[in-house]
Amino acid sequence: MDNLLQLREDFSRRGILISFNGSLSNSIIEEIGNAIKRYLEDEQREKGIITDVFAVYVEQTQNMRNYVRKNEIDEEHRSSILVISTAEGHYKISSGNCIKKTNVPSLTSHLEQINSLDKDGLKQMYKEQRRKVRTPDMTSAGLGLIDIARRASSKISYQFDRLDDEYDFFSLTITIQGA
Repeated sequence: MDNLLQLREDFSRRGILISFNGSLSNSIIEEIGNAIKRYLEDEQREKGIITDVFAVYVEQTQNMRNYVRKNEIDEEHRSSILVISTAEGHYKISSGNCIKKTNVPSLTSHLEQINSLDKDGLKQMYKEQRRKVRTPDMTSAGLGLIDIARRASSKISYQFDRLDDEYDFFSLTITIQGA
């Protein structure tokens, strides 16, 4: 990048606090998470807001990292992006990663189901998911997106953009009130 000042000014204009582009590891997730918490504490945000932003960040990054591992994504498609920004009294936690086209319909259905529920419906869905019996081949309890939606101040925003015949790029944005 030839002009970092221009990039910094663009980030400031857009309210971007943190941006990461690359492959996620546990140590990177932890370090960025610690930086987010310190920043929000320094800004003297309410504990609940700090907890919600941090929890959504962790869930999104773990989802991206686990998806790459579980689906044996090739090296070319492993890179992820994460952006945390602030504007107009809220935080936006945005993430993006490559996803196999075969996974798009089930993920879309799950997100639409989650977005169709109010807070009470999400609470009930969360409880039902927790009660489900987990089989040995399951990599998660399936609570992540439900928990994210419960913390969000608006519906989950998402989109899929075509990359090639095998992959789409999945973008997910969560809004948390309280910036």
